[in-house]
Amino acid sequence: MTWRLPRTVAALLVLLGAAGCAGGGIVTRSPGATATEASRSQPSSTVGSGDLAAQKKAAGIADCPASEPSVPARPDGLPDVTLPCLGGGRPVRLAGLRGRPMIISVWAQWCGPCRTEAPYLSEVAARHPAGVVIMGVDFVDPRPDLAIEFARLSGWTYPQVQDLDKTLAGTLQVSAPPQTILVDAQGKVVYRHAGPLGSTAELRDLARQHLGVAL
Repeated sequence: MTWRLPRTVAALLVLLGAAGCAGGGIVTRSPGATATEASRSQPSSTVGSGDLAAQKKAAGIADCPASEPSVPARPDGLPDVTLPCLGGGRPVRLAGLRGRPMIISVWAQWCGPCRTEAPYLSEVAARHPAGVVIMGVDFVDPRPDLAIEFARLSGWTYPQVQDLDKTLAGTLQVSAPPQTILVDAQGKVVYRHAGPLGSTAELRDLARQHLGVAL
């Protein structure tokens, strides 16, 4: 059975989406629109870093994981780039994330399909899978305040980083969100899933098949 958001949370997401269409809130990208076009359609955020940190804390979003500064990057792994933590906190060197298998979710608050898969990620993360790191990447998103609100409404309390400059577009062939990237404990990218996940069961099956973990 597919897990769904509670009605109150789902209604709030719909309202935020409607506000985005009116020009001030979460924006759903129209078919064929690029991430750049979507970001240009929104005003830049004027929310201060202190406000974002408070918003992040209120949402219960965990701080970003520690990453090794000197471990060599591997050619079949995550790129050797450092991304800022959404809402403040320590930055993350992607190539320095080692030791545990990872599920990396690339998303954006302006992305309609990201809302579709949001409850599947939330359900898996809520089970606190032992030995697995779940981390989000807010992709080409000029409104970190709306991104944090999206994460809060979705029930995502796992860490989130920002890719404001489409860094992953060239290094991991991420053309648009959502995408799910699976990385093993040695830092090797073992699977990429382009597009929204279809169910919680699909995510669990992918993790079992490619990471050898049960969620």
